[in-house]
Amino acid sequence: MKHKYSPDAVIGELNRTGQELICTKTLYNYIDRGVFEGVSNYSLWEKRKRHKHKYRQISRISLKNKGSRSIEERPERINNRLEYGHWEGDSIIGQRNGRKDALFTLSERMTREKIILKLESATQEAIQKALNKLEHNYGGYFREKFKTITLDNGREFLDWEAIEQSALTDKKRTIVYFAHPYSSWERGTNENQNRMIRRFIPKGTDISKLSDKDIKRIEEWMNNYPRKILGYKTPNELVLGITNTKNSSWVLN
Repeated sequence: MKHKYSPDAVIGELNRTGQELICTKTLYNYIDRGVFEGVSNYSLWEKRKRHKHKYRQISRISLKNKGSRSIEERPERINNRLEYGHWEGDSIIGQRNGRKDALFTLSERMTREKIILKLESATQEAIQKALNKLEHNYGGYFREKFKTITLDNGREFLDWEAIEQSALTDKKRTIVYFAHPYSSWERGTNENQNRMIRRFIPKGTDISKLSDKDIKRIEEWMNNYPRKILGYKTPNELVLGITNTKNSSWVLN
């Protein structure tokens, strides 16, 4: 509860480090029975039984985003998560009727690495400013780390040409793809991870009151969180493995 881990993440982490105790199902049963004082299903960040939504692809092109590159054009190696450097992005709004501060979140498809950037507002100018800052931080490695970014059709992302254009050279720094309208499941990695951010920043939170250290703490928690889909490894572990390979052409800052 203190570290906001799911029961499955707890068991996965223990098993991975050689501490075989009980299975996830048994732990949930114990929680159901009230075996642990002060811990109940209401303590869990994710409901154990969620209704799965049925999604259908909408092959509709956004009329306000003409000329952009559709997700249908995205190569299979990206779709199949076979290569590092392909990201999904979105924005998280804070107060609807208060301060306009927001977050720009990026999720790497293969490793589930997370980057969270604080914005003064969810605008095209703020997105471009945040990416420019990120590019300055990574320098020449930016193009290797951020090969592509898949976005939704929010108005803050409509100036995709500015997103692609490098702030350091006259070349493109990345390639932008857009999901179909009303098809958030096409950016499922980012959507799921944004739900995890809500463990720390509930809807309606005044994001302007969050410091850069607060944002960094959440980002570090996510990148050190063991994931079942990764064999209970963390995103940081996978990224470190990539940076240590001979074929890797960039290193973490």
